[in-house]
Amino acid sequence: MAAPARFAQTLNMPARISAGNLTSDLDLKHEELLSLLDLTAKLKRSPARYAKSLTGRYISLLFEKPSLRTRLTFELAIKQLGGDAVVSMGIIGDREPLKDIARNLDRWTQAIVARTFSQKTIDDLATWASVPVINALSDMYHPCQALADMFTLQERFGDLRGRKLTFIGDGNNVAHSLMLCAVRLGMNFALAHPKGYEANPDILRKTEALAADSGAELIVTNDPAEAVHNADAIYTDVWTSMGQEDQSAQRIAEFTPYQVNEKLVAQANPHAAFMHCLPAKRGEEVTDAVIESPNSVVFDQAENRLHAQKAILSMLLS
Repeated sequence: MAAPARFAQTLNMPARISAGNLTSDLDLKHEELLSLLDLTAKLKRSPARYAKSLTGRYISLLFEKPSLRTRLTFELAIKQLGGDAVVSMGIIGDREPLKDIARNLDRWTQAIVARTFSQKTIDDLATWASVPVINALSDMYHPCQALADMFTLQERFGDLRGRKLTFIGDGNNVAHSLMLCAVRLGMNFALAHPKGYEANPDILRKTEALAADSGAELIVTNDPAEAVHNADAIYTDVWTSMGQEDQSAQRIAEFTPYQVNEKLVAQANPHAAFMHCLPAKRGEEVTDAVIESPNSVVFDQAENRLHAQKAILSMLLS
């Protein structure tokens, strides 16, 4: 039987995530978000201490989209915690009903990690599976990325309250997860996007409510210069995601004024970190000079995906 949360610290085990899943960033209560970031630091600092956390556990990795960082960091995280992974590529529910897939996987493995085109696929897996489901990316959220990013910013700046994170580009899944996490940690968040590429209105409303609770400021604008003013970190993402290739020419035309280049970065704080979830299209959303600059933390973010995902797995399966 799992240890009650109140005894977790005594037994050197992380407390469980109360939702039982990580389908979106909002599955984490505020105190669980703080605990997860703290555990990420411990796992990075002392990996051997947690090397047997998943001994005897097997995790299903389901990928509808190709992946480098997500797949390899999850496989490494599971194995470095003493468990093992099985991988399936392809559209979930294409050959047989999703509800049947979920109920097969929960008989064989102790958790499901899924990288999907649709958030509905993640939610349906969580509905039908009796084991934890982790969202490794959907069209609405990218919680594993955002958690690694918040940890990366904590490593650089310490306490994030009052700091400013600016996202330049599409109001997409990465922007959604970043804003939901950032404002809960007291970070001011600015989103600058072209007209027609707004963030999801419901997620914006939820972010506004969370910001009101924490005292953070949420800024949404079509002006990149306004967004980067006083920024401590500037974040961008590709202009055309997988599945949007037919929109590539139109997106390049509309997003070109939103390129993160030396001129735009110069309007932020001199210490402003540059962030990108990768892969990057150098010369499109960011110049090579910016991504290779001393303030770039893109490879710190990539490394920290490993440590943050170890923390997620530990908190869901401890």
